[in-house]
Amino acid sequence: MTDYATLLKESGLKATFQRMNILEVIEKYGHMSVDDIYEEVIKVHPSLSLATIYKNIILMMENGVLVEVPIAGKKSKYELSKMDHMHLICTECGEVEDRSCLDSTDKILHEVTQKEHFKLNKRQINLYGICEKCQMKAAS
Repeated sequence: MTDYATLLKESGLKATFQRMNILEVIEKYGHMSVDDIYEEVIKVHPSLSLATIYKNIILMMENGVLVEVPIAGKKSKYELSKMDHMHLICTECGEVEDRSCLDSTDKILHEVTQKEHFKLNKRQINLYGICEKCQMKAAS
């Protein structure tokens, strides 16, 4: 389990109970929309507003604690910042799965950025398609 207080402090943020609870919920479920985060957080802190959740998520994104995962045609989801990886995003159900980057992917990105004289600081690779569960539903 992550030490959220240390994570926040190292990112220049105060370790408030709201932020700690938001991070705990996101880590438990992986990738979550703001609405889903809110539904979980108010179970513990019913007085928190949706605006407070949004404000804290934006602040934690700006400070590198959280990462936004855009979902085509749906609300974005959020995850804890971690080592670079790819997302397999289902355009039917919105599920997001993490996958490690392949050596061949790293090689292609290195070649492209070097050719374009572009200094890569961070990357986010999102692949959109239909997950196995949704493919099986469609086939039946």
